[in-house]
Amino acid sequence: MTDGNETGAAPRDGNLVEVRDLKVHFPITRGVIFDRVVGHVKAVDGVDLSIPRGRTYGLVGESGCGKSTLGRALLQLTPPTSGEVSFDGVELTRLAPNRMREMRRRMQMIFQDPMSSLDPRQNVESILVEGLQAHGIGADREERRRIISKTLDAVGLPKWALSRYPHEFSGGQRQRIGIARALVLGPDLVVADEPVSALDVSIQAQVVNLLDELQTELGLTYLVIAHDLAVVRHISDTVGVMYLGALVEEAPSDRLYSEPLHPYTRALMSAVPVPDPEVEDRRERILLAGDLPSPANPPAGCRFHTRCPWAQPTRCAEERPVLRPIGASRVACHWAEEIASGQLRPHGVTPSIVRPEGEGATPHVVSAPSEPGSFV
Repeated sequence: MTDGNETGAAPRDGNLVEVRDLKVHFPITRGVIFDRVVGHVKAVDGVDLSIPRGRTYGLVGESGCGKSTLGRALLQLTPPTSGEVSFDGVELTRLAPNRMREMRRRMQMIFQDPMSSLDPRQNVESILVEGLQAHGIGADREERRRIISKTLDAVGLPKWALSRYPHEFSGGQRQRIGIARALVLGPDLVVADEPVSALDVSIQAQVVNLLDELQTELGLTYLVIAHDLAVVRHISDTVGVMYLGALVEEAPSDRLYSEPLHPYTRALMSAVPVPDPEVEDRRERILLAGDLPSPANPPAGCRFHTRCPWAQPTRCAEERPVLRPIGASRVACHWAEEIASGQLRPHGVTPSIVRPEGEGATPHVVSAPSEPGSFV
């Protein structure tokens, strides 16, 4: 392997991360010693995205769509099958192992389960000092302890926590330890994989606010992977929606939640409860037909067409849509404009929009009978 671009760093105010046509395919093997490849699971299949320096990119989608694999591939924890990942102007996929090790100091990860991601045999000081020793940070033990103490203070943990073990903390405190482990090396990018999914709702708010404060204070760049749409909306500047290994929509956070354009995004938004009884009673959830297709054998054409209420018989089944700009969004749908305008009806219903009053309120779809898959 050869080194990538090690000197041509990107401008300090540009994109910190740029991903181009990233693919991660896992082989399916058979045979007595599993030496015969019979197919591939296309966990990530052609993703393009950019994350500006100091901003937060939220990634949402149902389980199995490839969100976590994308995050791990971005950090090169899972080797990409093909594509490019540029970090601050350095192409990571072509770096030699020793150079990649140096870059890891600037890219850290907060793992999903705060308990299983911490070694139960190590106390907090041992957990946090491990990264400093691996990267040669700090001249001696005292200097490393000062760095650790400062990081603990930043995440709101007392200094007595240094001698305690993970099982002695609550879930929220353990997640703060995980955040401290990511921050102690002074990274530029943090990939947070479901950072609050294992926590109680009240603790979720504390951790989300902490991440927000740390970003402002330290100038961090985040990739936040989550199922909770409310969490993503609160913390993200830009949101990407994944389905079956690919991005189907990307938009500024407020735009995505107020005007979802892709049918899959509309279905996700319709599942979010509305704190208005009248609107909640009148609206109808968009229920997707069928099961999620296998990533080992995705449908031809648009991957969502087998479950899409707006799918058309020929084009959707034969031609894969590209992620194209529509206003401030990027959408991978052949009929996004027709769906948004109401010109194209979903199968069995005519959509209309109920717009709740109040700032930040999200529109929701209600329905009336119509001809399947027809144009108005």
